[in-house]
Amino acid sequence: MLSAILQHGKGYHEMGPIRPPSEGKDRSLLVRVTRNCPWNRCEFCRTYKNKTYSLRGVEEIKADIDTVKALAGEIKAVSWRFGFRGVIGQEAVGAFINENPALYSRAYNNSEIVERRLESLFNVVQWLSSGARTVFLQDANAPQIRTADLVEILCYLKESFPTIERITSYARSKTIARKSPEDLKRLREAGLTRLHIGLESGCDEVLAFIKKGATAAEHVLAGQKTRGAGIELSEYYMPGLGGKKWSRKHALESARVLNEIDPDFIRLRTLVPRQGTPLYERIGSGEFELLTEDEVVEEIALFVEHLDCHAYLVSDQMCNLLWEIEGQLPGDKPAILKTIEDYLQKPLHERLKIQLERRLSSYLFIAGRLDRDLALDVELAWDAVNRGHPDAPSRVQKVLDAIKPAFI
Repeated sequence: MLSAILQHGKGYHEMGPIRPPSEGKDRSLLVRVTRNCPWNRCEFCRTYKNKTYSLRGVEEIKADIDTVKALAGEIKAVSWRFGFRGVIGQEAVGAFINENPALYSRAYNNSEIVERRLESLFNVVQWLSSGARTVFLQDANAPQIRTADLVEILCYLKESFPTIERITSYARSKTIARKSPEDLKRLREAGLTRLHIGLESGCDEVLAFIKKGATAAEHVLAGQKTRGAGIELSEYYMPGLGGKKWSRKHALESARVLNEIDPDFIRLRTLVPRQGTPLYERIGSGEFELLTEDEVVEEIALFVEHLDCHAYLVSDQMCNLLWEIEGQLPGDKPAILKTIEDYLQKPLHERLKIQLERRLSSYLFIAGRLDRDLALDVELAWDAVNRGHPDAPSRVQKVLDAIKPAFI
């Protein structure tokens, strides 16, 4: 068992730091094709800051796929041997770990290797438990590699795991805009079924300000090429990214660009400034003025109002306040707008309660508890809201500023 797993590498398959929430929900297998981000200049992002971009070799990636295959086979074998009838549950995983101390015991390995092996194992276990149907290619821009190399990787994945139904990846518009229609069709035929593209904005002033490295026209070209190749497209819009200066134009131009693309999915990712990013510094200097929670919701309403496409709109990340914004356009647009309007028409203290409740729920899910100072600020905010005190908005905002950076 041990030799079968180790003969392909170090006993784990390499994974990157992030994936879309939808891929987490579907328990996708994570396969790292490139490391980090080839652009890495977006002002709002710190995921890959101070990290070097590199391509992984095809044979190295194939070895990772072989490791996954060996892990999957051995876990299934343990499940049958211990009487779990092939079910990959907690008991089967525990038995597998106990049978392989040379892989998972810190008595034989350093902690970093053990953590990587366990992370790899749990990704494979979750993938198997969901039917081994979906795969996500990491990191920020897998289509950056040569088309022929990516085709080879896709084919190897499909050959190794016939149960695969969907393979997806992040991609940059600039990269896809440069791909030929023929190359994109080759990728689709090899098994690439969906691309996740960070549009962020369709407003050229905003795109230049945040150093996105793509124009609105390039977003449109990349989106239309993707759809033309038969690849599903998920585009991400970032409410609040235009700040107070460009909020209206950001919403209107983003809707215009997405109407021209007509993607399969539009996903909302509200701006949450992160310490250590250039945008955070520009906020501190007064060069960029953030929207309030209510102003962000108003911007989303304007954005949705001007959408005229057939995408499925979803608010599936905890950085968004109104998670219930969801529906198939254009038919569900009136209901979506009513959901937004229902929130905006609530009295101020009710809106503040919603902000506190939802933001605290998300924070506690991540952090588990509040430290003493934050707990005191939360107590003061609730008291001010419940009493309708004039300083309630500032009390709530202080809490939100402290907890929202944890959401990304």
